[in-house]
Amino acid sequence: MYLTKEIKEEIFAKHGKGKNDSGTAEAQIALFTHRITHLTEHLKKNRKDYNTERSLVKLVGKRRDLLDYLIKKDILRYRAIIKELDLRK
Repeated sequence: MYLTKEIKEEIFAKHGKGKNDSGTAEAQIALFTHRITHLTEHLKKNRKDYNTERSLVKLVGKRRDLLDYLIKKDILRYRAIIKELDLRK
């Protein structure tokens, strides 16, 4: 499995407030980014996997919604997570 408990804890520790902090927007955005990169690699190999493609589009939308929330809530946190994860604006 590509997303084990240890990987999640590592992502949450790096981008959240602690290894068990899955609630902050930064932690969720980082987790979604990890999942998006995995699904993108999968789709490069399996072009006709339309279910995964749909899941990827929904996941990108969820991440976009969280980023929009973060812009409204705290622009400095938004800029920090964008820079950290190397995302386009």
